[in-house]
Amino acid sequence: MQTFGSAREFLALKPVDAEGCVVLDFNMPEMNGLELQREMNDSGISLPVIFLTGHGDIPMTVHALKAGAVHFLTKPVREDELMNAIRQALENDRKAQSERAEIQRLRAGFDSLAPRERQVMQLVVSGRLNKQIAHELGVSERTIKLHRGQVMRKMGAESLADLVKQAEKLRQLPSAARSRNEATRPTSLSDSIAPH
Repeated sequence: MQTFGSAREFLALKPVDAEGCVVLDFNMPEMNGLELQREMNDSGISLPVIFLTGHGDIPMTVHALKAGAVHFLTKPVREDELMNAIRQALENDRKAQSERAEIQRLRAGFDSLAPRERQVMQLVVSGRLNKQIAHELGVSERTIKLHRGQVMRKMGAESLADLVKQAEKLRQLPSAARSRNEATRPTSLSDSIAPH
């Protein structure tokens, strides 16, 4: 456990990739809890937040929860209630870290695909057979098999069902999640180059 004298001191660490959770009060020096939560969200700090305050009201609670807080506890709070909230927040963080790592892996695989491989992937996951894809793209079936093999290898997919699940996850990625240097490249199947 680590404590900080102020929100600025915490933010100075730039804990973007940190693991754990943040327990904060609404009334803090320099920056209140809601302001810190907003700053965390804007800075990409995705640690779960637990509010622990003696001055909470319904609008404040709603605002904190809508901004992603996992709990809003009012002082005085029982120790077991606080510990349960922390355990739940840590479990949420473990799951979120795992999901983020999986998304990064999928993105890296998709970004490594050549434009034709993206076309083939899009058609494969839509249920088309190699023969149909070859006809649609005006190439041989053997070429499609080679592209399909490259797609499976680069995406780390063990089966067609696995590739379809990956494609669905990629489709659900918000376009706002792109980094600046990816702005001109498709980051999801729905953004990818349409087949000719």
